[in-house]
Amino acid sequence: MGFVDNRNLREASQEAGKWLTLWFSACLVVAGVASGGPAKAQISTPVEQQRIEQIIHDYLLAHPEVIVESLRAADAKQKQKQEDASRAAIVARRKELLEDPSAPVGGNPKGDVTLVEFFDYRCPYCKQVEPAIEALLKDDANLRIVYKEWPILGPPSVFATHVALAALKRGKYARFHAAMMAAKGEITEDVILRVAAGAGLDGAQLKADMAAPEIDQLIKRNYDLADALGIRGTPAFVIGDNLVPGAVDLQTLKQKIAAARAAR
Repeated sequence: MGFVDNRNLREASQEAGKWLTLWFSACLVVAGVASGGPAKAQISTPVEQQRIEQIIHDYLLAHPEVIVESLRAADAKQKQKQEDASRAAIVARRKELLEDPSAPVGGNPKGDVTLVEFFDYRCPYCKQVEPAIEALLKDDANLRIVYKEWPILGPPSVFATHVALAALKRGKYARFHAAMMAAKGEITEDVILRVAAGAGLDGAQLKADMAAPEIDQLIKRNYDLADALGIRGTPAFVIGDNLVPGAVDLQTLKQKIAAARAAR
């Protein structure tokens, strides 16, 4: 679904490891009580410890679902923790999300619901979801979109963002953005400049506009905002109080927008 989040798996495994450690300790207590030993189940001899470890080992081999269930529970707990943190950050930084005067805006500027998209022009998943974004703009006259340029896929991505924000200064952001999202194959600086020319951007003026310090300032704000919200890949959407990661389908986006509209 858009991007792979290895940290989720690692954190879930760590959480499961903690659960299994507690479970192991509980087994030792039970074993100690069952053998008439003290409640703390102190292991007095290596043989006794080996015997208990063998019992636990055999149990896990006979019931592997225990490990699977612990991993699932840990993963669910970690995801809920991340969702809660993201929601709190969205509420705390709503003004930055919705009202940055330097950010490109599409759709209805006075729409009743705003969709915020974090994207990279070299991200294939961003291009995959672009038709859904275009369909939303066509079908929903009250939708506002804030484009958060978030170039995370190398120098060509940063270059493309500089061109895009220079295009915004000349009133040609929408044309350049649409053409870049439609561009196929490897996105190099030469490809980006050809797209810019096709969007009506003058080469000499473009170069000067790209060097404006406010462009780097906006990119830094977007990096900081994405980090604060716990965004880990592109595309990512903020709709209402919810972070929606990955290249979700049109129906999912419509449902999230409807829920945000109903919650107003």
